[in-house]
Amino acid sequence: MEVIAIAVLVVVLLLIIVSCIKVVPQAQALVVERVGGFLAVWGVGIHFKLPLIDRVAKRVVLKEQVVDFAPQPVITKDNVTMRIDTVVFYQITDPKLFAYGVVNPIIAIENLTATTLRNIIGDLELDQTLTSRELINTKMRTALDVATDPWGIKVNRVELKNIIPPEAIQDAMEKQMKAERERREAILRAEGEKKSTVLVAEGRKESVILNAEAEKQSAILRAEAKKEAMIKEAQGQAEAILSIQKANADGIRFIKDSAPSDAVIQLKSLEAFAKAADGKATKIIIPSEIQGIAGLVKSIKEVAVEEPIAEQQNL
Repeated sequence: MEVIAIAVLVVVLLLIIVSCIKVVPQAQALVVERVGGFLAVWGVGIHFKLPLIDRVAKRVVLKEQVVDFAPQPVITKDNVTMRIDTVVFYQITDPKLFAYGVVNPIIAIENLTATTLRNIIGDLELDQTLTSRELINTKMRTALDVATDPWGIKVNRVELKNIIPPEAIQDAMEKQMKAERERREAILRAEGEKKSTVLVAEGRKESVILNAEAEKQSAILRAEAKKEAMIKEAQGQAEAILSIQKANADGIRFIKDSAPSDAVIQLKSLEAFAKAADGKATKIIIPSEIQGIAGLVKSIKEVAVEEPIAEQQNL
């Protein structure tokens, strides 16, 4: 029996010793009391407490924490009631103040958040409330941080998660947004049609300019071609006239050089008069000084002699 009693006593002592050993992990702290009074705040590491005298009053998490509060009804300056839910990011900086400063810190922060939010939104109208989230967040964080300092809590950030206006306001806002979208669509469509019209007009303008340039070049080419043709025709006529004159001169020169007899000259003269009067009502005036065939032969000889001289003068 004594052995059993000793064994039980040893086990009890071991259990008491083990229960007096406390290991504090990273990012945590223990608030320790002795005989009901605050003793110390234990940080990271191994700690020993006295049995039955010391006790751990509170285990505190030092990491940043997030709490999401339910939507709170608030009234704006223009008497519009809406519901806003907030998200608070906080961190415990003083475990002793957190343990003894307030009974329920989370409920205290929630109530403080609701009252601060009502005060801030009460000074803003509906449109300002919907467009000033950053301003509201900053004001709430500043107010909550100051109010929670005695509790050992630091408020790092406050965010408005949702702003829920009344259904009538939501319907009006949706209609306004729809009208705004339709207005923007109409503006974009009008701008597109304007650009399309401008592009079509510019295209027509370019087409007219190109057609005019083409017609101009065509007219210039036609004028140059006509000019070249007229020059060529004039040159051809001049060459033809020169050839005829040269042929006449060569004929007269040939007659002169061949020294034809009077009979041949008479015959050729008669043929020339007959050809000139052939089938036409032609009046031939014979000079009065020419008498008979002898006078005609004499005239032809004189012409044959004078014609080359005149042609040489013309050339």
